[in-house]
Amino acid sequence: PFVSNHERFILMDVKSAEMTKYVANAMLATKISFMNEIANICEKTGANVQSVRLGIGSDKRIGYKFIYAGCGYGGSCFPKDVKGLINTSQEHGYTPSILSMVDEVNENQKMIIIDKITKRFGDDLSDLTFGVWGLSFKPQTDDVRSAPSITIISELLKRGAKVKAYDPKAVETFKAAVSSDDIEYVKSKYDVLDDSNALILITEWKEFRSLDLDELAKRLKQKIIFDGRNIYPKRIEDEGFELYQIGC
Repeated sequence: PFVSNHERFILMDVKSAEMTKYVANAMLATKISFMNEIANICEKTGANVQSVRLGIGSDKRIGYKFIYAGCGYGGSCFPKDVKGLINTSQEHGYTPSILSMVDEVNENQKMIIIDKITKRFGDDLSDLTFGVWGLSFKPQTDDVRSAPSITIISELLKRGAKVKAYDPKAVETFKAAVSSDDIEYVKSKYDVLDDSNALILITEWKEFRSLDLDELAKRLKQKIIFDGRNIYPKRIEDEGFELYQIGC
């Protein structure tokens, strides 16, 4: 009688209710880190994580939600709740091995794009400029808390690179999180391309999914794309672009 939409109303004790909230987010984070681990194995073995995702997702016991490989999760919930469960476990004398690895895999995953960039350009990125699409931890928000963009851009700057960045909503919140004279914020997605040696896709906003390849070819110094969310088709390479993805 208290739930008008007929969803289940479950009664439990306070400790179990609190644990349920933490575990729900930790479970989703685990799926993401697990798939990122599989993506890294795919790169080593020559398998394609996109094909693997389609295969396992077709199993109704697994499904397709939260099994997309990428450059890591962020936000205010997943990192906090995973770490919260780890700390609570340790306070009670238990070592949560899986949760610890979920967190570790995620932090390492934020460096995957940097590893690919330094493999392509070398560790010294001085005199190079990178255009970045996406600063928020996910689309449709201005939240950059624990966002992969913070790690990726900070590492680029540390190696001497300059950055041109665009995000539909998160520019001001990112400015508050990362302060640098070597970051230029632009007003449209294609403006990041001018004088950039490569394009880096970090957040899969809808407007980034469609590419004007002629515009990219005309404005980028080099036809190089680092796709941190695996949203672009491999056929881009047929147009002379170098496409670097995760696990495929």
